[in-house]
Amino acid sequence: MKKFITVLSLSLILFACSSKKEGNMIVQGQIKGLKKGKLYLQKMVDTVLVSVDSVALLGKDTFKLTDNVESPVLYYLTFDGNTTDKRILFFGEKGTITINDKVDNFGSFPKISGSKNQEILDNYNVVSRKFQNQRLDFIKKDFDAKRAKDEDLIKQLEVDYKRLVKRRVLYTTNFALNNSDSEVSAYIGLTEMYDASLQMLDTVNNKLSERVKKSDYGKRFQEYVNSIKAAEKE
Repeated sequence: MKKFITVLSLSLILFACSSKKEGNMIVQGQIKGLKKGKLYLQKMVDTVLVSVDSVALLGKDTFKLTDNVESPVLYYLTFDGNTTDKRILFFGEKGTITINDKVDNFGSFPKISGSKNQEILDNYNVVSRKFQNQRLDFIKKDFDAKRAKDEDLIKQLEVDYKRLVKRRVLYTTNFALNNSDSEVSAYIGLTEMYDASLQMLDTVNNKLSERVKKSDYGKRFQEYVNSIKAAEKE
């Protein structure tokens, strides 16, 4: 009986080892300072964030996670330590993606390589953050102007802010058009072109390559444009 239990236990161990999740995307790297915890690879599925793979780190800070990617989409790398509210957001795609970070300020300055879509998104975010900082600066100036009851400055800030919004929309639209063969363009259309006109949205949508149009974000962007067109007809 003991021999049977031993054989059964060994079989279960071998099965567990052989059933390790495999996929066409490998996410590997190092989180310096993370000696104990569990890393999770997550993505959105029908508006719900789900874990697709995980690994326990015990005494080491390197990791390897996998998933099957049918269409490049955004993934999240999180862990169950003291900073569960922080996470690394990156574009997942087929191949090997390397992510290196530190447990201190986790998610603030990760180094990500191996994803072409992530490189394109990083390029967009450099300028996008500048627009965001200018927007925050306008909010502060507007608050101060209203507190001082400076009507002339309030009116000028309103004009300048509209110009800022227009510049941002034009930049975002041109960036999406110039990267129409990347899933990032459809993602940007969905998440960053909320101030754009229907004509701009339609132009970006029509410029997308056939491969991108068939992607997850490409299909969702098409649905988004269709919903705006339908709303305008009502």
